[in-house]
Amino acid sequence: MSKYRNIGYVFTDAFDKSVAITLEKQYGLIDIKKNEDAVVDLLVVIGGDGLMLHSLHNYIINKGNNVPVYGINYGTVGFLLNQYSEHNLIDRINQAVPTQLTVLNMAATDTNKKQHNAIAINEVSIFRSTHQATNLQIKINSKLVMEKLVSDGILVSTPAGSTAYNFSAGGSILPLNANVLSLTAINSFRPRRWRGAILTNSTIIEIDVINPEIRSVAAVADYTEFRNIANIKIKKDSDITITLLFDKERNLEERITNEQFSA
Repeated sequence: MSKYRNIGYVFTDAFDKSVAITLEKQYGLIDIKKNEDAVVDLLVVIGGDGLMLHSLHNYIINKGNNVPVYGINYGTVGFLLNQYSEHNLIDRINQAVPTQLTVLNMAATDTNKKQHNAIAINEVSIFRSTHQATNLQIKINSKLVMEKLVSDGILVSTPAGSTAYNFSAGGSILPLNANVLSLTAINSFRPRRWRGAILTNSTIIEIDVINPEIRSVAAVADYTEFRNIANIKIKKDSDITITLLFDKERNLEERITNEQFSA
């Protein structure tokens, strides 16, 4: 018997939906795309990391829900999901280990002084929009710590997102329970050897763009992008709770550890 009365699911449109239909019939799952008004107390995401990220935004953050989410990997990497199996789904969910994710709030002000707000689960990234490198000034908790970073950009990553673009850019993989954020330079030119910093997740990070009209910059929170940005403030959003469920034999903490030793 499931500890959750109403279990909703979302399935990627990129694959044969017969898999989702089989699980729906076998376990009485509710297709929330067809039943948008359905009240569920658990969400099952069947797909890959991209669908998981969009689902967390669409069904948890945007709708103000705080129901737990159990992912089934039917994509490629599936870092935030569990191994696919049609068997014992309810038992696996009942025994799954809950993991709380850190969520970032980004407030970006453009060159016309208009403010844009967005939420990030993986990372907030600042990129150059033209052939010219970005010139960025960095403040930590209102204190100026770097006069000028000349680079292709910079990003702030949560532990859950640290194995993704952050790691590819040379940032550190973060243990999920470390309560820290990774601040990582993207192709830093000056200072030559500065790669980034590890900061507590209570830190308020502020980035000013030097000459933003000439050196145009875009700010991206996960996949939400704003252009012609002059100032960005990034901090942990304590008002949003996201709980992922992982099979007890391979939880997210173990996956993060394994990633640090993978080839």
